[in-house]
Amino acid sequence: MRSAPDPRVLTRDQTEALIERVVKMSKADEIQVNIGGGYQANIRFADNRISTAGATSQANVNVQSSFDAKHAVVSTNDFSDAGLERAVRQSEALAKLAPDDPEAMPVLGPQTYENVNAYFDSTANVGPEGRAEAARLAIDPCKAAGDLTAAGFLITGIGASAVGDNKGLFAYQSSTSANYTLTVRTKDGTGSGWAGADHPDWSKLDINAVAQQAIEKARRSRHPVAIEPGRYPVVLEPQAVGDLVQLLAFALDARSADEGRSPFSKQGGGTKIGDKIGDKIVDERVTLFSDPGDPQLLTNTFDGQGLPAHRQVWIENGVLKKLTYSRFWAQKKNQQPDAGTNAVKLAGGSQSIDELVAATPRGVLVTRLWYLRPVDPRTVLYTGLTRDGTFLIENGKITKAVKNMRFNESPLFMLNNLDALGAAVRVAGTEAGGDVVMPAIKVRDFDFTSLSDAV
Repeated sequence: MRSAPDPRVLTRDQTEALIERVVKMSKADEIQVNIGGGYQANIRFADNRISTAGATSQANVNVQSSFDAKHAVVSTNDFSDAGLERAVRQSEALAKLAPDDPEAMPVLGPQTYENVNAYFDSTANVGPEGRAEAARLAIDPCKAAGDLTAAGFLITGIGASAVGDNKGLFAYQSSTSANYTLTVRTKDGTGSGWAGADHPDWSKLDINAVAQQAIEKARRSRHPVAIEPGRYPVVLEPQAVGDLVQLLAFALDARSADEGRSPFSKQGGGTKIGDKIGDKIVDERVTLFSDPGDPQLLTNTFDGQGLPAHRQVWIENGVLKKLTYSRFWAQKKNQQPDAGTNAVKLAGGSQSIDELVAATPRGVLVTRLWYLRPVDPRTVLYTGLTRDGTFLIENGKITKAVKNMRFNESPLFMLNNLDALGAAVRVAGTEAGGDVVMPAIKVRDFDFTSLSDAV
């Protein structure tokens, strides 16, 4: 894989040499070394003015020492021989004091990883001028309007991560990141609009479109009216879809299913519990997968233990195809472990948000969600609130802003009530984080339970 060409990031050769230094110091049965770090720069603005700008560089080494089933981790940013030796000795001393871990797994041997380029010069080369220009594209039109204020945060980064151990494992990947979120509010306090963009390639971010979307949402959302809570046809923009569908992805855990604590548990005869692999669980248009090489995802090719990440299809054409297995649970159940669902994509269709709205006689358009909290893990039922642009649809057109509402909804129920899918896009940041690509969707019977006066 490509080694970071930037002096602000540790190269492949540097991380490999550093891991070898640490491993040679070890007296433990096993030692695993994780290295991470890089350079991040940001700009923050509010009330139509830049408030802060800055950058940070950091690098850390995590040392895990193991003696049979005992293990402990110590972290340091002191890369001197003395600093590394101190971390190794401390992790060994703590490991000997630790209780046995009944689920301890041995470190991995050499692995094979996919070649994924997640490092883009366009992002690495963005300087303070570029970030300031992005802020200006939001601030200037809001100032000119006179009745709008912009607040946003833009962060760009370059980084590298590596993992190695005393059994011959070594993995390295460098990457870049760019994330921009913007909120525009009306000065009368009644309207709020949000937009965002995220991609490892800076050139893929349409900064001007983010500003225009947030401004339009703010203007449209002025003076919202109350509508009666209840079940409505809803057009959810990709950001809102990501917040809910990512929660479904996190629920795809084999152990929870095997132990009867999951919506994917299937009761058998007597006390036997199985899973719903092969069962249709959502609409047949739904395919959910993880793939580090997907051009819209471009994620890390290994997890923190060095386990390779490969393309995994979790739900295909509405059918549950696979659950995630930790190394411990995979060994127990004679399955293959995987790197999990921190990066997921819901395959989309071709319709635009405008087309989804036009096909809705009466319903609600939701920009995004927030403050999501679990209600029932057995059904993946969550409660939360709409935010920053909620609108009434009548006769295929947005007619007025409506007050925000609380909902009780499960992504499982939602994806069983699917009417249509839009094009999949990378979203700017769900509550849980991670790399997420989602389409806008239109669904039936979305359950709004109460009104909220919050803007």
